[in-house]
Amino acid sequence: MSASEGREHWELLPGAGLGPLRFGMSPAEVADAFRVSEPQKRMGSPYEQEEFADGVKVFYDEGKLACIALDAVTGPQVLLAGFALAGRAPEQVHQFLLDYAAEHGNRLLYTLDGSLALTDLGVLLRSQEVGGVRMSRPVFVKEDWLESEYYRDRLPLEGVPGHR
Repeated sequence: MSASEGREHWELLPGAGLGPLRFGMSPAEVADAFRVSEPQKRMGSPYEQEEFADGVKVFYDEGKLACIALDAVTGPQVLLAGFALAGRAPEQVHQFLLDYAAEHGNRLLYTLDGSLALTDLGVLLRSQEVGGVRMSRPVFVKEDWLESEYYRDRLPLEGVPGHR
């Protein structure tokens, strides 16, 4: 399967959200955007977390949407300048993001676990193991979370090498 085959495509809205989701939405508004009454799964941790069908996890800060994580294979595909961010070799996406940032003047940041972020776009590159192969897994975060050391160090770590 290619990185985009058979997947819904979501538009990246830097600083505002992704696809039908907007940062600052309540859990009820997020469920409404997915046209469901509630998520498939709800968890606590440093922040509230909900899982929806089709590989979408959302995270809340004080009851407001702050982070959207997409599964590398089953989540919606997001394109940046026509380049698919999910389901590729992580090194390929990493290089694309570096080149994109150099061309467009985006701010780069490496998190403590070595993940690359373009803070002004709210894009954080994670990876996920799928069938013994690591694939790119984009996470979209409101900008102030990436700029805050407190939040940045507590971003979703599932799927990061060395974290469970």
